[in-house]
Amino acid sequence: MTTRTPACPASATPDSRDRARRTVPGITAAARVALAVVWCWAGWAKIQDPAASAQAVRAYRILPETLVAPVGHGIPALELTLAALLLVGLRIRLAAVLSALLLAGFLAGIVQAWARGLSVDCGCFGGGGEIDSADTRYLQEVLRDVGLLLLSTWLVRWPASRFSLDAVLR
Repeated sequence: MTTRTPACPASATPDSRDRARRTVPGITAAARVALAVVWCWAGWAKIQDPAASAQAVRAYRILPETLVAPVGHGIPALELTLAALLLVGLRIRLAAVLSALLLAGFLAGIVQAWARGLSVDCGCFGGGGEIDSADTRYLQEVLRDVGLLLLSTWLVRWPASRFSLDAVLR
């Protein structure tokens, strides 16, 4: 009976399994850093102007007004926390699950705004709010978030990574 890594099919040769064992942690480290940079950029931009962050949430017309400010102020804090966890590689799988859930929520917000004909700047990296319909970029925002969701999914599946606190603490 042969043992195989989750990244390798049963038909993989021993050399290809060994190569995958060496490669996957590097890909995971790159995915961690990429997501950390995005979350840091997004959270930092929003935390600089909490009123604009709340306005971006309000523009989607999903939440009751009583939740707009808490959500608008809470999202940047969550994004910066995710960035820190991913950057240092602590609780990678948990950070990836939270990242995937946040991205799924953002995707749902963007898609519903697009479907309802709202003209909204996503506010993903600061700013946000209602804009001219010619200035919307829904398709690019959806594709970007789907790509980031794929990175998060990778990290949920293969959280073991080089240069991470999780590896040191095991």
